[in-house]
Amino acid sequence: MTLQAIDYTSKTAQEDFVKSLHETGFGVLKNHPIQQSLVSAIYQEWQHFFDGEDKQNYLYHKGTQDGFFPADISETAKGHTKKDIKEYFHYYPWGQCPVEQKALLAQYYSEANELAAELLGWVEAHTPTDVAQHYSQSLSSMVEDSDQTLLRVLHYPPLKGDEELGAIRAGAHEDINLLTILPSANEPGLQVKAKDGSWMDVPCDFGTLIINIGDMLQEASGGYFPSTSHRVVNPEGADKTKSRISLPLFLHPKPEVVLSDRYTAKSYLHERLVELGVI
Repeated sequence: MTLQAIDYTSKTAQEDFVKSLHETGFGVLKNHPIQQSLVSAIYQEWQHFFDGEDKQNYLYHKGTQDGFFPADISETAKGHTKKDIKEYFHYYPWGQCPVEQKALLAQYYSEANELAAELLGWVEAHTPTDVAQHYSQSLSSMVEDSDQTLLRVLHYPPLKGDEELGAIRAGAHEDINLLTILPSANEPGLQVKAKDGSWMDVPCDFGTLIINIGDMLQEASGGYFPSTSHRVVNPEGADKTKSRISLPLFLHPKPEVVLSDRYTAKSYLHERLVELGVI
């Protein structure tokens, strides 16, 4: 399995992108509308936030899941026993956010949501008819006016060499939502699991955008679009004294959306958050 960057502006972009999602659960886009300069500025601002102590003033609200999640309560990936080596901040437009960081983050949230909705439209347009009949409503309408879409600012701190044995930056996991949109991070480490069980590096050329299927879209499509396992490994040969910042947008439907005869979006999300140990 190989991942090639698809040119967002090409005539066959939609078909190529959806084919990649169906075959691998992942798609990589280049020449997309999100500006590198905006992403870089956010990385810089949030590095300052994570390096400081003010972050403790924004501890997350358990009920609404917005705010700062320190490393000692970060997620343990499903099926794993070691906590991930990371801390992160959950941003929603209605949630808490430091004033100094809000303007750029709000701009990015808006732009990334717009692009994510467009890409979901691509998926909808190129879903085979026999698969589309599984959808309880159009994919586009599932996210229309949703306030559940989450922007997570992730900070993987420098590795000191005394980490708990077996712990890595993010254990192998699948995402919960419909689609995840991720600008290539400033350090390597993201890997995706191939069908033969091997792990392959996801291109991390700065300026590309990585998109992957989440469990909710897998559920809604009856498995046609696979939610593929991925992980962030502790870098070998890379500078371990560097932080790694990552900016995934998790596109979520409205809570009442019916994903399948087993789940609504709300019931599915609740089940997974319990498994992750964050509620």
